[in-house]
Amino acid sequence: MFSRYSSATIAAVLLGALVLTGCASTNRAPPTRIDYDKKVDFSVYRTYGFPKETGTDRGGYSTLVTTYFKSSISTAMEARGYKYSEEHPDLLVNFYMNTKDRTETRPSPMVGYGYYGYRYGLYNAWPMYDDDRTVTYKVGTINVDIVDAEKKQLIWEGVSEGRVSEEAMANPKVTVNAVVTEMMRQYPGRPNM
Repeated sequence: MFSRYSSATIAAVLLGALVLTGCASTNRAPPTRIDYDKKVDFSVYRTYGFPKETGTDRGGYSTLVTTYFKSSISTAMEARGYKYSEEHPDLLVNFYMNTKDRTETRPSPMVGYGYYGYRYGLYNAWPMYDDDRTVTYKVGTINVDIVDAEKKQLIWEGVSEGRVSEEAMANPKVTVNAVVTEMMRQYPGRPNM
């Protein structure tokens, strides 16, 4: 069924679902962790660009998800006053995403409740009633790295992880934009004009 789509495209769609799952009940992006080099003077950087091959490129070609990331990152960087430079950027922005299946075993909601609830804590009604459910779902992770291009040194990174929803899978462009926008709100730098 999926044979006509590349694995990168499928992974991108699944990871794109990451945000909307976290947003479903709260209209927010999933939790984001940020880390950066506190010794760096972010005001000395004026331009940004992307590496020749980003973390979402596969098989020697650029994916649609790469395009979504570049667009979202460009919007965020230019809103802060940075200019795009293809040849000699001060900063290189790279990004990566991954999805994996997570399996959990959860107790059956029937155990300890209802007619036999009085037995809960002492013993179970019958062993066949004490069944656990196994639940498998997708978890997606998005990383954005900002590197000092001259020193080849990571100076800032954002990581977002969350459960992937069907709704998010249907619209990866919106999902990527939401995650990148949330991450870049926490970026500490602006060029010194």
